[in-house]
Amino acid sequence: MRVSVIGGSTVPTPIESLAEDVGRLLAQRGHTVVCGGLGGVMEAACRGAKDAGGTTIGILPGEDRDEANEFVDLPIVTGLGHARNALVAMNGDAVIAIDGAGGTLSEIGYGSVFDRPIAGLKTQQVGALDGFKSCETPEEAVEFIEREA
Repeated sequence: MRVSVIGGSTVPTPIESLAEDVGRLLAQRGHTVVCGGLGGVMEAACRGAKDAGGTTIGILPGEDRDEANEFVDLPIVTGLGHARNALVAMNGDAVIAIDGAGGTLSEIGYGSVFDRPIAGLKTQQVGALDGFKSCETPEEAVEFIEREA
C-alpha cells in the first residue's frame, strides 16, 4: 500500500532518525512511501525506504522536479505550495505523522477528511479525530496503519 509520511521540513536528529526508521520499516514490509518530497522528515523517511530497497513518491509544492530530495524516485510537481498538503494525504492509503507544526497539522486534517487511518509519532495530539492513534514506536505506527487501512 502507499503510506503518506508527513512531518516537519527542519527537524532535530532524533526525529530524523525516527522518520528514517519509519521509511525503512515501511519498505521492508512492501509499502511505498508518499511524502512532500523535500527535507526533514520527508527526506529521512525516503532515505530509510531507499536503504531497504523501497519506492518513494514526492509530491512537491513547486514546479521544478529538481527540488525533490535525492531519495525521491517519482517527483510530482504541483505548483500549489502548501495546498499540495491535501494531495500528500490523499495519495496514501494511510498516514504516519512524525513531529511537525502547522503544515503537518493540516495534512493530519486532510488525512481525516479523506478517511485515512493516521498514526502519530511525537506529533500533535488530535485524539478527537476519528482514525487517529498516538503511537510510541515506528513498529506500533506501521502495525496500526496496516490493520486499519
